[in-house]
Parts: sequence; C-alpha cells; structure tokens
Amino acid sequence: MEPKLTRINKYLSEVGYCSRREADKLIDAKRVTVNDEVPEMGTKISENDIVKVDGNVIAMKDEAFTYLAFNKPIGIVCTTDTKVEKNNIIDYINFHKRIFPIGRLDKASEGLILLTDDGDIVNKILRASNNHEKEYFVTVNKPISQTFIERMSNGVPILDTVTKKCKVEKIDNLTFKIILTQGLNRQIRRMCEYLDYEVETLKRIRIMNIKLDVNLGTYRALTKDELLELNQLLESSDKTFKSELKSNHKRFNK
Repeated sequence: MEPKLTRINKYLSEVGYCSRREADKLIDAKRVTVNDEVPEMGTKISENDIVKVDGNVIAMKDEAFTYLAFNKPIGIVCTTDTKVEKNNIIDYINFHKRIFPIGRLDKASEGLILLTDDGDIVNKILRASNNHEKEYFVTVNKPISQTFIERMSNGVPILDTVTKKCKVEKIDNLTFKIILTQGLNRQIRRMCEYLDYEVETLKRIRIMNIKLDVNLGTYRALTKDELLELNQLLESSDKTFKSELKSNHKRFNK
C-alpha cells in the first residue's frame, strides 16, 4: 500500500506549526526543507519524509490543541514571523508552545483575536470569513450623523467592491457599534474614510460566539461549551460556503 501524500502547507497546518497561508510564505522564502532539500510550492510529502523549518525538524503533534482568546493591545502586530517584526503577537504572549493567530487585527486596533495550534479550525474560520460575525466598538473624530449610520449599514465602495450590508448602531455622539460578516483589509477604517470620518479608536469585542472578557494584554483558554458552539457555527458556515460555490458554478456555466 502506497503511503498517503499531503501537501507541505497542509502538513504544517495539521501538525499545528502555522496556518496554510503562513506555510506558503515559509515555502516561498525557502525556509522549509524536505529531506534537506528545498521543495517547490505544492510539493506533496509522505509520513516518511523529514520536514524542517529553519533547520528544525517538525514532528506530528502528540498533545491536545490549544485555543486562546487574547485581548490585543494597540501596537502589537498579528504575525508569526518573529524574525521580521519586533512587536509581534507571538513574542508578546510568550506562550509555552507554538501557536498562531486566526486572521488579523491591524496594528492600530485593539481587542479580541483568537490563537491556536489547530490548523484545521484556522482554515475553517478563514474559509467561512464571509459568513461569520465580528463585532466592534469604534470612535470617530466628529459627530456621527444618521446619514453616516445608514450609509455604513447599506454598503460603502472600497477596494474595488461595495461592502456587504451590516448592522451599525450609534452608541453616543462619537461612538458606534458595527457587526461585519466580511473581512476586507482595514475595512472599517476605509469605510469611515470614504464618508469623510477618521477612526480614533477601534476595538473588536466579539468573534462569532466568543466575547472579549479579559483585561487588555491578557488571554484565556476557550471553554468546552465555546468550542462546541464554535464548531457548530463553522459546520453551518461550511455548508453555506459549499452551497454558494455550487450556486456560482451553475450560474457561470449556464
């Protein structure tokens, strides 16, 4: 029986070393070797191959996965590349084993970000990024008008697209709450800029069913109930994602 073959980026994700996206970056930078040779992108490996990153052997996991909810301070960068970025999230948390952030929260923003060593759940969350809710508190530089709330809610043209309709609620004269179901680059800041507002502070307070409830700069493990509900939501999102793919396939192949 021939050994099962797996793409290197998937392998690094499954063993909890990093996400597939981060693995692709490592492979492209020639920091990954297979049997002491630099592989091409997309190379498949078997369980008999020896994979190294920066000369260190990467082994299969033999312990339970870690899932953390972290309250990120302003100035911390959501990257696992500790060689490039000094103020990175990995060095800041200094966890006892290798974990990586799920998605991003830009350097000038604070609040909830999830970290794990479970590559499978990272891929599920990122794949479902247009189906799950993320909630933010935002303060801006001038009084919030009803027109601003309506236009933010109904979609704003940024990055060669129009943002999806979303829930926006005015909290006070300079503060609003927004719930997004997509994750465009610096989306809230770009939306505000288009409407001639500047973001003063931006804080994420929820990702799907996980709420921010720890002090700034601290983290906690997700509870069993949170993980159970999170996986149920992801399963539902995955079904929606597959159904959208089928629908798009039929539409473009008519």
